[in-house]
This record gives sequence, structure tokens and C-alpha cells, in this order.
Amino acid sequence: MDAVPARARGCVAAAALLAALCLLRLPTSHVPWWEPCLLAALYAACEHVVRRRLDGTFYPVLLAGAFLLPPPAAALVPLPALLLPPAGHRAALSRRVWRAVRPALAVCGAAHVHRALGGRDAVVGSDFPYALLPAGAAVLVLCLVLTLLDGGLRAAAGLVPPRRAWRGLLARSLAPVAVHGLAGLMMAVLWRSPYGPSAALLVLLPMCVSCWVFAQYHRERAAHQATIRALVQAVDIKDGYTRGHSERVGQASVLIARELGMDDDRVETLRFAGILHDVGKLGVPTRLLRKDGPLTPEERRIIELHPEYGHEMVRGISFLGEARAAILHHHERLDGSGYPYGLAGDQIPECARIVAVADAFDAMTSTRSYSRARPVEAAVTELERCAGAHFDPRMVGALVRAVRRCGWRPTVTADEPAYVMTPAERAPRTGAAR
Repeated sequence: MDAVPARARGCVAAAALLAALCLLRLPTSHVPWWEPCLLAALYAACEHVVRRRLDGTFYPVLLAGAFLLPPPAAALVPLPALLLPPAGHRAALSRRVWRAVRPALAVCGAAHVHRALGGRDAVVGSDFPYALLPAGAAVLVLCLVLTLLDGGLRAAAGLVPPRRAWRGLLARSLAPVAVHGLAGLMMAVLWRSPYGPSAALLVLLPMCVSCWVFAQYHRERAAHQATIRALVQAVDIKDGYTRGHSERVGQASVLIARELGMDDDRVETLRFAGILHDVGKLGVPTRLLRKDGPLTPEERRIIELHPEYGHEMVRGISFLGEARAAILHHHERLDGSGYPYGLAGDQIPECARIVAVADAFDAMTSTRSYSRARPVEAAVTELERCAGAHFDPRMVGALVRAVRRCGWRPTVTADEPAYVMTPAERAPRTGAAR
């Protein structure tokens, strides 16, 4: 549990205590114990397959337990699968506990609502369409509980500001869990039918096929990401002075995007934009990238072609979306003094304005052949001084708030040892990377 922040551990402990209180009310009669045991084994098998292919949860069996069992018994269904660490991984105890109590609390709440609305009788009597009402309410409650728990943990761990910890979580989970809820309801109805549990297993076949298709999509996306990683490593090998710079610009871009309240898809896009912003340096002669002295005007013009080179390199990677615009325009300046096209103000895409701030911030806090690393506070002061002229004040403010809340670990990226700066080098500069 050492790798988990103390407040997050407290959140996990509180959830575990609440789950234990739910389990204390386990019924001692009128429950055929083979049912929760069979559902738990089935859920464990499904989770094993799904987690090997996808980083997700298989809800049909979980919801079938909510529709079939009393709430405390339903809460037992996810425990055997999630208390065990994934194959090949050694998860911290707090993470394993969280993966167990999170679905247990959610399915317990869903089962309570389902029973209160008469869903048990509707399932036994195959009473359609009335059975859809309590089942839909149970799905909604399950999503609400998951949202409450996930947002609480995000806030406790300091991943996002508390006021934004729950933003978008419910909307993203509702549709996929609702589809799984229909499959879970079909399982429950067949389970209580004369055909028994063996017929209920047939419902899992189309769900497994859909998971396989989704896994194919994720494998394709992983292949794209591997290609991106290879491009970044090639840049790092070519430009030793900026080794690791791309990764840190991606991290800083994520901090800004989250502080601005962007949804997870845009945050991921901004991460890719930050990581790939300098990929065009593969088209720049190595001697210019590693030159210790000042650049001549002709050499600077060659360097300034790297955003266009980068844009051409990633043009065919469709899932990058607006990240391609960030790669092309991350050296534009608000007052029109940037390159390659001299765009100004709102002409510069929002994603490019974010990456520009992240790039300048890491450039100032990293030692290179032509500049020594500045303290974080000095870099923040310089960004604030240039806000409105070079950088978007909104993006600068977001980065400053995020850095002061979450901290930042500046890294010396030059292969050469640090040196004492001359008075000319101490002159104010915004840290724009070559």
C-alpha cells in the first residue's frame, strides 16, 4: 500500500468497511448457496478472459447476481475474482481490495433497488416488459455507485481537482453497462426458467463475441501506440539533449487538459500531442540538433521546419485527431511572432496552445546544450510574464495551478554535465525548444 497516497488508502479502507457491513447481513436460510458460488466461479472465469484482452469489467454475470440473489449474497459474487491479482502482475494490497469492494458495493446497491421495485417476482414470472423497469433502475444505481466510488478515489488520490472528480464518469459508464444489464436480465430469466442455469450460459456467447471484437479494436490501437513510441524513441536517440522531453511535455499537457476540465478522450489526445510534438526533428540534420553554439539564421530556418515535417509524418494516423494540429502549430505565438505560419490569437488551435505552454515549461526546467535548467518557480514566473504575448494566459494559469497542487519533478536531460551560465545566458528567455 506504500505506493498509494494516504488519503486514497483511507478511501479504500472506508469502502472495505462498508462492504463488510453489507456482508454481515448475509441470509442464513432460503438461499441455495450453490447459486452464488456458481455465479462467482462464472464471473471469475469471465473476468480472467476479459482482463487478459481488455482492461475492463464483465458486468452481465455481476448484474445477473443482482437480479437473482439477496443483496448481501449478490455482493459475494465479485469477491473471488477480484481479490486475486491479475496473472503476471503483483498488485498492491490496496488496489486488490479496491477491485474487490468497488463492484461488491455497486452490485449490493443494485440488488437492493431491484428487490424494492419487485424485480425478483418479475424475473421469476418472466413478466415482460415490467421486468425492464426494476432492471433499468438497478443498472442506474450500479452506475451511480461506481461513479461515486471512482470519483471519490480520484479526488482522494489528488488526480484531479475535487470539483471535477466525478465529471463525465456516469455518462461514460451508463450506455455500456445498460447493454450488459440487458444480457444480465436475460441470464436471470433463463436461470429461473425450467431450462435452468445451463440455458442462461448461452447468453454469454454473444457477449463474448462482442468483447472479442472490442479487443481487436484495442489491439489495433495498441499497435498505433507502439508505432508512436518507436517514433519518440527515434527522436530521443537522435537528439540526446532532449531525451525524455517528449514524455514530460505529454505529462504537462495532461495536467493542463485535466485542470481545464477536458474529457478523458481529449486528455488522451493532448497526451499524444505532447509526446509527438517534436517528431519532425527526425527530418532535421543531427548536427543542428546537437550544436552547442548559437544557430545561424539559415540553421534556424531549417530547425523551424520540424513542425511541418512532424505533421506530414503523422498525417495518416487518423485516431490522433486534433493532435496533428498541435504538432503543426505548437511553436505559434499568441502575438503572431511564432512559426511556421505566424498564426495569432484564436487562429492557433486550442490543443497547440496547450502543448506550447507545456513545451516551454519543460524546456525551461531541463538542462540542454544551450541553457541550464531553471527552478520550477522561475519557469512559472517566466511563463506568467509571457502570458498574453507568447502564451495563452488560460493555459498558463491551468499549468501553474496544476503544478502547485501536484508538484513537478524537473529533469536534467543533457548528456553533458551542467555548467555555470554566463550573464548572457541568464537573460530572460521563454525556453522555446529548438
